[in-house]
Amino acid sequence: MTDGREEPAELLRRAGLEVVEERETGALPPPRVAWRSVAAYDAVPTVAVRDDRPDAVAELNAQWHRLAVAHGVLGEHGDGDGEFLVHVGGSRAGTTAWTRVRLTERWDLAGVLGARPGRPEFVTLSPNGAALLGATCEEYDVWLIAVDRFAEHWEEAARTAARETPQEREAAWEALSWRIRPSEQVRRAWADGLALNGAAPEDVLHRLLGRSATLFRRRDLPSAVVDAAVVHRDRRVRGRLAEAQPDLTAEQWAGLLLDEPDPERRCALAALAADRRAELTGTGYRRLAGDPDPRVRAEAAHLPGLPVQLLTTLATDPDPRVRASACPYAWPHLNAPTRRELLADPDDGVRTAALLRHHEDHPMPRSVFATLGPRVQAAARCLPAPELAEHFSHHGDPALRRALASNPHLAEHRDETPDTNGDQTPDTDCDGTPEALVPGLPAVLAALADDPDDQVRLAVSVRPELTEEQRASIRTAIDPRQARHVLPWVAALHDDPDAMRRCAASSHLLVRSSVARARHLPPDVVARLAHDEDHFVRLFLAESCDDAPADLLLEVWRWWTGSFSHPGRPRNHRNFPRRELLRYAGDPLPRMRQLALDDPESTPALVESFSRDGAAEVRLRAAVDPRLSAASAVRLLDDPDERVRRAAAEHPQLPARVLIRLLQNPETALHAARNPALPVPVMHRLLDPATGAGAGGDALLPG
Repeated sequence: MTDGREEPAELLRRAGLEVVEERETGALPPPRVAWRSVAAYDAVPTVAVRDDRPDAVAELNAQWHRLAVAHGVLGEHGDGDGEFLVHVGGSRAGTTAWTRVRLTERWDLAGVLGARPGRPEFVTLSPNGAALLGATCEEYDVWLIAVDRFAEHWEEAARTAARETPQEREAAWEALSWRIRPSEQVRRAWADGLALNGAAPEDVLHRLLGRSATLFRRRDLPSAVVDAAVVHRDRRVRGRLAEAQPDLTAEQWAGLLLDEPDPERRCALAALAADRRAELTGTGYRRLAGDPDPRVRAEAAHLPGLPVQLLTTLATDPDPRVRASACPYAWPHLNAPTRRELLADPDDGVRTAALLRHHEDHPMPRSVFATLGPRVQAAARCLPAPELAEHFSHHGDPALRRALASNPHLAEHRDETPDTNGDQTPDTDCDGTPEALVPGLPAVLAALADDPDDQVRLAVSVRPELTEEQRASIRTAIDPRQARHVLPWVAALHDDPDAMRRCAASSHLLVRSSVARARHLPPDVVARLAHDEDHFVRLFLAESCDDAPADLLLEVWRWWTGSFSHPGRPRNHRNFPRRELLRYAGDPLPRMRQLALDDPESTPALVESFSRDGAAEVRLRAAVDPRLSAASAVRLLDDPDERVRRAAAEHPQLPARVLIRLLQNPETALHAARNPALPVPVMHRLLDPATGAGAGGDALLPG
């Protein structure tokens, strides 16, 4: 008896099946197709066994083995050593894919692979997909159904379904009955699919405002649609627009902010605009800086383009929250009396903001630091007096030491540099070797460079004032797989060829990685980084640098599947090879194999061949190729890989009647609605009140 909670391997083991090494089965008809054949309303049993027989289990096992040998599921000789594929009904085996197995000496399929002994539900398939043998339970019998030339039947069924004349296609769309209303789930799927349909015209996109949040994931929205979203009556639409669209114009941002009646939402939008470093119109800046709600004015102070006159006005705002927010930005533009007022402000938050900013230019004594709340912020930003820097460098809190290690003002403590060339003997470690004090560094930095905390030493090692010799002498522990951020000081030098040459020669991974993020680099720097020993340096060069060479891009493609920050790279890079890719058509690596279809000399026949490839990613590449035949698009709707099935549902070669069936199914409705072959009138009908918005009930049916 099976148990839905049982591990697949354990279930098959109890049935006397040995799971053999996994191999690609994606080119074969998947289990869902096999079950359709076995459970079809017109299916006829090859053998029927009464389930009330006392020896039902033994008889079913014997009959299954006889048929498996006769029809080739087990191989020509049927000696029990042959491999075959199995799938257990009701997902009891916990998988939607075939499992390759072989019989052991004591096997019992009929007694284990079912709800109870003698009521089996499973399908078995020959490794080449030619022979299918399934066991399924009827009311009083168990049927064993054998299907010869199974894969051929599957292919022929797809070819039959794909046959459609232009007249039949037009008639299929016209024959739709819209009297049956779709379910809520299907309606939402249609709206989300149409929102991502590249062929949807502007008037359809307008109608999707307020119906699909997915719409704002698009980066190609017409400006008229964005403008309509800015003034949309539903505040959720306006909010989603601001959250999802990164390139709103100054006029659009101003419209979102100034027309928002709710002060709390205005505050949230202003914070989002500041975080995006958005620009506003002059009117937008003035209105936000004069907003009646102090929370909004406080957020307005963070806008990078806020005019100086408005910024200095906010620094003297009646509300302390606004003064504290504006103080750091307005400080360079304030006169001495105003600065003194802020330093003596009755509000703790304002005084703290003023003190932190004041001590970016004037040394902070330890006595002032003792009065502050945000100590880590002070350690990271302020110019510490010598005794405070010394205090920080030996502080028991590693967070303070990490902050100090990144403090840009430590480079000014040159007078604290120890004389390592005099009579003093540097301290030694327990093994007698000199302690890792870095020659030429201030004493505080030298101490931090030998800190027991890895992150403290790492922060010191990437400081811009270090020489390469100093940088290399600091012990660092960098996980090559850890996320890497571009060092700001290296990014500021991206347009300086000589600086890039020096940094590219660094022994430090983070320095070289930051160079590789430059959009343009001198040829010698590109050549050096393209052969860097660290594969993420090479990856960053492939993703970010427009000068990355073709051989590097091809090498990175072999092992990198892509990132959200640089979608499409390296394959969409301008230097990625476009010719002589047919040589990879037989490459053992699927990622390389699929590149053959990018070659302009590739043929529709190769597309068809790849649609039957054993690797899912190769079939996926074929599924998005416009040259794919309608028959193969229909066949791939049953692919075992969900990504391939989705791509097939979006293929424009699908016949109308197949597409209509997909639109009715909640599982496929979204991707069917993304199909660019949908006629525009049908897109509108999907959004009409009787079928799209505000209607409930069953899915549409073809007439």
